[in-house]
Amino acid sequence: MAGKSGREISATPKKSVKDVIFSREGALVILLIAVNIFGIIISKVYNPQNVLREMPKYLAEIFIMLGMAYILVLGDIDISVGSIVCLCATMACLFSNAGIPMVGVIILVLLVGFVCGSINGLVATKFPELPTMIITLATQIIFRGIAEVSLGSGGSTSLSNNTKEFTTLAMKVGNLVPLSLFFVVIAAIIFGVLLGKMTFGRKLYAIGSNKTAAKFAGIEVEKYRFICFALIGFMAGICGLFLVSTLFGANTTTGQGFEMEVIAMCVFGGIATTGGKGNLIGGFIAAFVIICLRIALGQVNVNTQIILVVIGIMLIVAVLIPTISNYISDAKKKASRA
Repeated sequence: MAGKSGREISATPKKSVKDVIFSREGALVILLIAVNIFGIIISKVYNPQNVLREMPKYLAEIFIMLGMAYILVLGDIDISVGSIVCLCATMACLFSNAGIPMVGVIILVLLVGFVCGSINGLVATKFPELPTMIITLATQIIFRGIAEVSLGSGGSTSLSNNTKEFTTLAMKVGNLVPLSLFFVVIAAIIFGVLLGKMTFGRKLYAIGSNKTAAKFAGIEVEKYRFICFALIGFMAGICGLFLVSTLFGANTTTGQGFEMEVIAMCVFGGIATTGGKGNLIGGFIAAFVIICLRIALGQVNVNTQIILVVIGIMLIVAVLIPTISNYISDAKKKASRA
């Protein structure tokens, strides 16, 4: 907006350096730096080369995190994504071993993920009185059950065809940076712009803040809920493809626990499970905090279950931060009034 002097006047006040540092995103960046310093201290082999070498097996989860962010902003939840990843990874191996060309495998696997997500979305929108936690708990069991039946008595399958094409997905640019990292960044930019800058994102925030008010405002609430559930299923399909490119197989435990980890990334990044709050920048930074911490602890042979305990504690702290902040703020206001 231009004033009488002809100068541009910003409609929103500029943030100071202090505000940026003490914002959630600023705190997460500081925490990411601290986690890397911690990794260097506890592990002699924690360095950029080794971190980038181990990162691909964790990067695939970020694809689901992007979709989960949309679901949480809506005020919903999807705990079936780990099972969808298992089913998609299983189908990727079975389709490839059946002689289907790589392009066909990619299309079919993404279609499997999309259909699984659409089933969740269809049930959630047709029966809005049912909590999405219960719906996706049921489909979590169903999707993993289908994968287990498809895998047969052995409970696992190895990739015997299209191995060269899957190796391309796992290749490194300059023999250092994983190709999947570029895909993750591109996907994060697209999802971030849609959520933070487009009408689509504003409608998701409106639905998450108050579904009834959003309906009266003319927003097709159930339509957007269906889109987001179908989208996270599609992203689980992408995750499954990248997992197969690093594991060259699938088994009954593939994707197990992914749902909790991506929810932890989102919540730790400031995306509220109650809906209507948060942004993808925080979730994206939080994802790398958790990934770097897992790599660092893994390099010193810390038990996987202990790592999950640490992530769980971090999640509890992340949930408590807003409550503690509000408590301190209220205490200061009462003190100033007195």
